[in-house]
Amino acid sequence: MDEARNTKVVQDAYAAFGRGDIPALLALLDPGVEWTAVVGSRVPTSGTRHGRDGVTEFFQQLAASLDFERFEPHEFIAQHDKVVTLGHSVGRWKATGRSFESDWAMVVTVRNGLVTRFMEFADSAGVNEAFASA
Repeated sequence: MDEARNTKVVQDAYAAFGRGDIPALLALLDPGVEWTAVVGSRVPTSGTRHGRDGVTEFFQQLAASLDFERFEPHEFIAQHDKVVTLGHSVGRWKATGRSFESDWAMVVTVRNGLVTRFMEFADSAGVNEAFASA
């Protein structure tokens, strides 16, 4: 396990997301990737998806429902095959016009140079409240 290489894979994925290059991000995923976003009954991007097709659906739903004002990964912590990223985001749900702000942690498992698992942890109560109908 090369922690520096794993960190680079994760940083490359965030960079691809930041420039809106979802195909480049998807190329960094294992075909059987498990992707779990912030959980909440009101949020369309919530829940676990499997495979690149599932992650593609996630990013389509994200683009259709949310505008990020800021999405900032700040710190990368790697151990073995896990890379934890700590960051901050500010966004606005298109359906409600409500904004949210949250610190977050994202845990990524990298094996053989590809992301095999992604888990997002954020202020799910705040995210859900912002998505609730006005």
